[in-house]
Amino acid sequence: MMTALLDGMAQLFTLMTMITMLLGVIAGVIASAIPGFTITMAIVLTLPLTFSMPPLQGVATMLAVYVGGYSGGLISAALLGIPGTPSSVATTFDAFPMSRNGEPGRALALGVWASFFGALISAVVLIIAAPPLALIAVKLGAWEYFSLIIFAMTVVASLVGKSMLKGLMTGLLGLLIATVGSDPLMGVPRFTFDSELLANGLPFLVVLIGMFAVSQLLSEVESSADGTRGNQACMPGRVTFHPMAALRETLSYPVNLIRSSMVGVFIGAVPGAGGSIANLLAYDQAKRASKHPEAFGTGTPEGVIASESGNSATSGGGLIPMIALGIPGSAVDAVLMASLMVHGIGVGPRLILDHGDLVYGMFMAMLLAAGMVLLVCMCSMRLFLRVTEIPKFVIVPVVLVCCVIGAFALNNRVTDVYLLLGVGVLGYILSKLDYPLAPLVLGVILGPIAETNLRRALMTDDNWMLFLTRPISLALLVLAVISILLAIRHHHRQRRIAQTA
Repeated sequence: MMTALLDGMAQLFTLMTMITMLLGVIAGVIASAIPGFTITMAIVLTLPLTFSMPPLQGVATMLAVYVGGYSGGLISAALLGIPGTPSSVATTFDAFPMSRNGEPGRALALGVWASFFGALISAVVLIIAAPPLALIAVKLGAWEYFSLIIFAMTVVASLVGKSMLKGLMTGLLGLLIATVGSDPLMGVPRFTFDSELLANGLPFLVVLIGMFAVSQLLSEVESSADGTRGNQACMPGRVTFHPMAALRETLSYPVNLIRSSMVGVFIGAVPGAGGSIANLLAYDQAKRASKHPEAFGTGTPEGVIASESGNSATSGGGLIPMIALGIPGSAVDAVLMASLMVHGIGVGPRLILDHGDLVYGMFMAMLLAAGMVLLVCMCSMRLFLRVTEIPKFVIVPVVLVCCVIGAFALNNRVTDVYLLLGVGVLGYILSKLDYPLAPLVLGVILGPIAETNLRRALMTDDNWMLFLTRPISLALLVLAVISILLAIRHHHRQRRIAQTA
């Protein structure tokens, strides 16, 4: 082990590898900061550039893009209220209100430190526990996946806002939207009404951008029309950035930081789950465990720390099944596998035995990339904070164009642009009627995963009792019931407090 570690470090710590990793981190941060451009897109664009590199240098460069991408989504989420990637949805809940309260520098600094510690913890867990965690992950069948998604859906109870009924209604609307288009298993068209526009369904990324970005931009335009001058900055006032104060504040919530990171590692290790679920679950668990859950959604540091450490920790977790068993945990991990196979390296259980130097080099690359992301973000955040000084009449059309390009680039379909604008107008109307948008997006993300795994489970064996007799599935369903009961108790307590006041 020690020989493999030293060999991996000798290959990793070369000037060219360090330079390409640094460029990868910068590319990942910038790409994810642009609404509509995902980490997967950045990784795919990087892949051809690594063909001429040695195997470890190529994989390390892509890992740098990967880790940088999870931190880049924070920037647009905090400054514009628009998640740069699906894994930054929960970050908008508190980082954006904190920025609107005149503390954008604090929101970014907290998010950067939380992302750093999340990636660091996941890398340590990856090194120590990759084989046993991977063995647990691959024991999950369609029954366990469905139960896991049911548990994740209980997050809706934390995102409903002031009205439980409105939150549930938008959650159900999200599930309905997710059924539009072709059946995921049989390809049978559903709710398309013979319309070419709806034939391919509503991609969740288009819904995400439309709901958060376009509706937010329409609100900005409306506020300008109501009397706020269009040439005024989005966040007028003096902007400060104190990274060391944010470090102390981040470390003042150690339980929240470690719990959220472990949630991210576990979700990342589950093939197909990903950072978007980890982001929301970590936020939900932090809110339930907090002494001040009513502060969530108003700009509390606990929410920023939980969401950012949760999504960044999935980067290490996702590598666990890939390295130990050759099973990609996400689309990004599949691209990483492809880059290794281009170099003639077989990915599977023997990877760590046959190419120990490469695997331990990847472990060290994760740690190094986390440090580089911290360095790049700390050096560049003052530049990104200048976004808050740009007048609305400049930033609104620029962001809208980025959203349109991002939606079109997903599948090269003009119809996705029309859907983006339609979903954006729907999101604007719902927000004006005080309906929470987060449950809708959650329904769109989780709905297809739940449906696919439910049908796979029933196609394998039509015995419904298997959901209750398989131990992991039963444990997840019990957790889901407990989660719902706790949410109902909390909701009633809040109503009693409001009535007493």
